[in-house]
Amino acid sequence: MKRERLTMSQALVKFLDNQYIEMDGVETKFVTGMFGIFGHGCVVGVGQALEQGGHSLKFYQGKNEQNMALAAVAYAKQMDRRAIIPCVSSIGPGATNMVTACGCATANRIPLLVLPGDTFACRQPDPVLQQAEFFDNYGRTVTDAFKGVCHYFDRILRPEQLMTACLNAMRVLTDPADTGAVCLAMPQDVEGEAYDYPEHFLQKRVWHIDRRPIALSQLERAVELIKAAKKPILICGGGVRYSEAEEELLRLAEAHNIPITETQAGKGIIDWRHPLNLGGIGVTGGKAANVIARDADLIIGVGTRFSDFTTSSKWLFNEDRKVLGINICPFDAYKMDAEAIIADAREALIGIDEALGDYRTEYTDEIAAAKAEWDAIVDEFYTKELEGGLSQTLALGIINEFMGDEDIALGSAGSLPGDMQRLFRAKNRGTYHMEYGYSNMGYEVNGALGAKLAKPEAEVYTFCGDGSFLMGHSELYTALQEGLKINVCVFDNLGWGCIENLQNAQGTDTFGTVFRARNPETGMLDGREMTVDFAKIAEGYGAKGYTCRTSDELRAALADAKTQDRAVLFDIKVLPKTMTPGFESWWRVGVAEVSKSETVAAAYEEMQANIAKTFDY
Repeated sequence: MKRERLTMSQALVKFLDNQYIEMDGVETKFVTGMFGIFGHGCVVGVGQALEQGGHSLKFYQGKNEQNMALAAVAYAKQMDRRAIIPCVSSIGPGATNMVTACGCATANRIPLLVLPGDTFACRQPDPVLQQAEFFDNYGRTVTDAFKGVCHYFDRILRPEQLMTACLNAMRVLTDPADTGAVCLAMPQDVEGEAYDYPEHFLQKRVWHIDRRPIALSQLERAVELIKAAKKPILICGGGVRYSEAEEELLRLAEAHNIPITETQAGKGIIDWRHPLNLGGIGVTGGKAANVIARDADLIIGVGTRFSDFTTSSKWLFNEDRKVLGINICPFDAYKMDAEAIIADAREALIGIDEALGDYRTEYTDEIAAAKAEWDAIVDEFYTKELEGGLSQTLALGIINEFMGDEDIALGSAGSLPGDMQRLFRAKNRGTYHMEYGYSNMGYEVNGALGAKLAKPEAEVYTFCGDGSFLMGHSELYTALQEGLKINVCVFDNLGWGCIENLQNAQGTDTFGTVFRARNPETGMLDGREMTVDFAKIAEGYGAKGYTCRTSDELRAALADAKTQDRAVLFDIKVLPKTMTPGFESWWRVGVAEVSKSETVAAAYEEMQANIAKTFDY
């Protein structure tokens, strides 16, 4: 057997460089580069391996470990999980900074490989710089924190352990039903230790993603349920995108007159103008989808994990409805006490469509009427000028209408995801990129870098509030470093407006959710407004900045930005509390059972009344 003597790090780099995936006969290079921030726990290990060459991986210099890992999540999402950029860090804070990004990846079923440095396996120089010691277990290190947010965790204590670790990591990263974050913790001494690795481990390896067909018994159960339904609805989830099943979903809907609703992950797969597309469903959904869903007697979830936002905390649907769950992941297929169809979305939809024959729902003009009413509501939000300043919904509408059909809209947290699921009009597949499984503040700017790396030919517009921008935007600097133009739209409403609205709606006065200075007279955060010039911050990095207070200023800035060849930031000063309200939905949060406030007590009673309308499973 031929062998090559390499350090563990050198073998890791060579292995990753030779990983490919195949789906439907199309082969794709799976690992395309590596994000990293070098410290003493990785620079002489993985850093040395990357520096000496002999591989095709492009190295990207991150500026914050959490943010570079969020960029990697966005890259994999925009690539429909067909390619990844692993992230390497030093030990200690460099490692644990990536824990949040791993939670984000796992929540969204996105493959993310993190390679944190770790303390010495030999323990001889311990305690080393940045090592946190645990008195009850000397073998425990801070990288154990990854275990709670990863689908696979391994610590490579000997260089030969790399082989089983890498194969299991790839197994999870390429599994459509069980993917998420993967952590390979690397003690810094082991990173530099050598082993005679067998040649076959280092050679090109193709991981095959085979479509799981729908079983005959599953098909019979699904068709029986649908044929018994008079007014079913389809919920289009992210699994439709990753299965590339949009044409089959549309064919099923059209053939049998079934309306389509969208989750955040499923939005943008079907053109918003299609007469059967009712738009977003649930807490951040629109009136059309939620009204039709309320009367549906069968909920057909395709590739959705039925989150509380999709189901309105299991309040949205009527008590007599049944649920059909079509999902490659058994964990998700059985949710909502559904009849579980564990199969590839495209294969299942093809089989069900053919088996339904001439079945048609009993909808008459309800779908068209609901859609027409909703389109008119959106039109008003997108055109209505307010006295005193620019509304958030009008600003969103101006940008949406300015964007090209292939431009990518990206978001994650705050009130903007609600506005975007309700109002944003996406025309083409892959142009709506929303991270909402984790609602990870700070994803937006960093995610824009990842999306741009995935689709360099597209304009990427990322939508974030001022609060989310302040959480994390370090990879704006990396975008400039790489010569990648991203369009950062900061909606400055002077605080965490989404949470303030929630706070007020549940009976509590505004507290700790607006950005104000400490008032020396009251001792509270109720002093002057903390105004920030976000455009100047961007310009300090080297980006082009625009300050927009009116609709005309925003339109002019958008037009000028098209002429720029570097990253731009729109500092959009919007009036607080000008986001969209909820439409025929409810979201359960933990309202105080006991309070001195009458409004809080009333909110608690309202919560109890709504809980009585929900389902326990």
